Amino acid sequence: MSKQSYRICFCFRRRFRLAAAEAPADVKEIFYLYSENGVMSVDQLRRFLVEVQREENATVEDAQDIMNEMRHFNVFHRRGMHLEAFFKYLLGNTNPPINYKSGVHHDMNAPLSHYFIYTGHNSYLTGNQLSSDCSDVPIIKALLRGVRVIELDIWPSSTGDDVDVLHGRSIKEHAFTASEYPVIITLEDHLTPDLQAKVAEMITQTFGDMLFTPGPESSRQFPSPESQKRRRLIAIHAGKGKGGMQEWLRVDPDKVRRLSLSEQELEKAIITYGKDIVRFTQRNLLRIYPKGIRFDSSNYNPFVGWAHGAQLVAFNMQGYGKSLWLMHGMFLANGGCGYIKKPDFLLKESSRGEVFDPEARLPIKKTLKVTLYMGEGWYYDFRHTHFDAYSPPDFYARVGIAGVPADSIMKKTKILEDNWIPNWDQVFEFPLRVPDIALLRIEVHEHDTSEKDDFGGQTCLPISELREGIRAVPLHSRKGVKYNAVKLLMRFEFI
Repeated sequence: MSKQSYRICFCFRRRFRLAAAEAPADVKEIFYLYSENGVMSVDQLRRFLVEVQREENATVEDAQDIMNEMRHFNVFHRRGMHLEAFFKYLLGNTNPPINYKSGVHHDMNAPLSHYFIYTGHNSYLTGNQLSSDCSDVPIIKALLRGVRVIELDIWPSSTGDDVDVLHGRSIKEHAFTASEYPVIITLEDHLTPDLQAKVAEMITQTFGDMLFTPGPESSRQFPSPESQKRRRLIAIHAGKGKGGMQEWLRVDPDKVRRLSLSEQELEKAIITYGKDIVRFTQRNLLRIYPKGIRFDSSNYNPFVGWAHGAQLVAFNMQGYGKSLWLMHGMFLANGGCGYIKKPDFLLKESSRGEVFDPEARLPIKKTLKVTLYMGEGWYYDFRHTHFDAYSPPDFYARVGIAGVPADSIMKKTKILEDNWIPNWDQVFEFPLRVPDIALLRIEVHEHDTSEKDDFGGQTCLPISELREGIRAVPLHSRKGVKYNAVKLLMRFEFI
């Protein structure tokens, strides 16, 4: 091999070498503010937790636990943490953007109609709506993610005298692994009255004492999630009755019911009956499902339903994409139990008898200031030629809000060329009118001049549970699976 060709190979290898991550300037400045002679003591760390991280109840013991954890790294000073250890702590797994271990903290004693509920559509399909296999695998995956509403289609067998598989035993086995709150099974019924009776018997035999049997009081008000722990509510039928939309949305003071609308029906209805829908969902259950032409198992904007109080916004959990990322993010709230208490403005009328209007020009309640410092981990989670065959990636990020129309926006960082550890150091501000149901959206892409930009990770986080301060934000794949190493260092402040 000639000297010239040898040098080319050497340069090629060198361009993929990873530089060490360096703490951003803000992080260095904060460290020096809360340290002395280059070392942060336990008391200084506690002050940082209270004043910067807004952990008002942080104790010396909490700070000491962090110190003890950092002793496992060979970056710890005997008198406390120096900058490298502090930086590693900020980027570590114990400093997440929301408290994943907070557990259930919403009031769970209200009727089911007071909650957004994690809802699946055609839960038994493995892929598209036309030719994919039926299986209990996607049902199990959905339950393990915290989905609380499973939909099954029930058809007569080929002979017409029996019923096709119900998957009931799989549901029973995995129903309460991720959450102890009730599972609702909705049945798309294509059966004769005789076969319906047979299914009722099968359900009773399969679930036994776990089955909720409604009493007279259930016709006036739905039970609470707390009262039905480790049981399930079977909703077999949801009729629209006679008349049109106005009659369907009529509120009966003596009876609660469930109504199902397609996404198209909802979009048309909110033009004329938006306030009626909100009133209806204060006591009754409303299920929204994907339109029939979504053969690819794609999904729709869930906020159209949520902003009008719809509890059961049904999604194809196998239909990966932006809409499903929003669904995943929404139900991180309340300990990931699959039930989120709706905000009061969707449950009550105002003093003047008015209901919430998501299209109204509402006042700004708070402003979220987001600082995106840097990202790392792609070098370890992706092949080194995944983004570019000849050089390191050119990353940029998109940061924004998903929520009511007035809050929804996406902003973009600069593109940083040839860098596995992009250091954007950019600040964004988002005025929020309805923060109670808003999500922070984050995506990272790799700029490609000749083809479509490559995907580098995403996450959605509920604003209501966002922890202020400097946080390590893990990113996920298109399918919602968390990467092993990819994360962003960000700061969140409400101003």
